[in-house]
Amino acid sequence: MKQSVPVSEIMSKKVVALKRSDNLERAEMLFNKYRIKHIPVVSSDVVIGMLSFSDLLKISFAETTQDEHNVDAVVYNNFTIEQVMSKNIVAINSNTTIKEAATILAEREFHALPVVDEGVLVGIVTTTDLLYYYIKQD
Repeated sequence: MKQSVPVSEIMSKKVVALKRSDNLERAEMLFNKYRIKHIPVVSSDVVIGMLSFSDLLKISFAETTQDEHNVDAVVYNNFTIEQVMSKNIVAINSNTTIKEAATILAEREFHALPVVDEGVLVGIVTTTDLLYYYIKQD
């Protein structure tokens, strides 16, 4: 198994991203439309945070309302992307090896890493990408 292969070989290059001015309803729509679990938040292609689907679930479960069918709308209107996103992110570059990316994901208990070259978001690598890579090695 080649663990020195760069993440550029397995990363998703068509990255769905959010801007800090987007709202949480848009984020949920993107999660559902593209069937993804992590979305980088960017300002002029520079990654400033990461929003996960579980971040949305956490705030939805934390808040309650009498109208159970309107929970998301009520909650989403009370928070901004910037308030909910993770700000202490770790980014890697496209030359980072798959082994190095796997180590970061395991040790930091992350599920996705933005891939940034020369300050610009160029991809994202997830635990799912790594699992598919290792499965194909047999």
